[in-house]
Amino acid sequence: MTATLFLIQTVFGFYILAVMLRFLLQCVRADFYNPLVQFLVRITNPPLLPLRRIVPGYRGLDLASVVLVIALQLLEVLLVTLVLGKSFSIWSVLLLTLVELLKLLINIYLWSVVIQALLSWFNPDPYHPATRLLTQLTAPLLRPARRWLPPISGVDLSPMLVIVALIFVSLLLQDFVGFWTEVR
Repeated sequence: MTATLFLIQTVFGFYILAVMLRFLLQCVRADFYNPLVQFLVRITNPPLLPLRRIVPGYRGLDLASVVLVIALQLLEVLLVTLVLGKSFSIWSVLLLTLVELLKLLINIYLWSVVIQALLSWFNPDPYHPATRLLTQLTAPLLRPARRWLPPISGVDLSPMLVIVALIFVSLLLQDFVGFWTEVR
């Protein structure tokens, strides 16, 4: 049973991550010709191309990616629940699906900011595909943080501010789930 859970969570986890990254990179208008973006496009195109015929985009956003990531997460939650032999309600499955997706979103941004901050210590090549992608992905979070907390003596503390805010939101989410399960 443990091996089955590991397999389900690993396969679904990696593919859900790929679809979510594709959506986020599209939202920040990342360079489509970046090799890492091309990799994500190629591995996520098989289910997305037919789904786009049913789910149209909205204002340049690929809503088919959103539908696919929700459907995949919902399927993973259902499979894990069935493998564990637990009873479930549709509301608990839907809530757990949304919570897992929010946790993934927070973790994507948390690790992106941490990696970008660590890379900044080594002065990476700004034209490297991974560096450019991290910069494009984290800019929507770091830009407002830099306005609110400008560099002090040449030291940019905005990544630390964003990391603290993301951990705070993650803990709030965890408290909400804990409260919801107690009430239920």
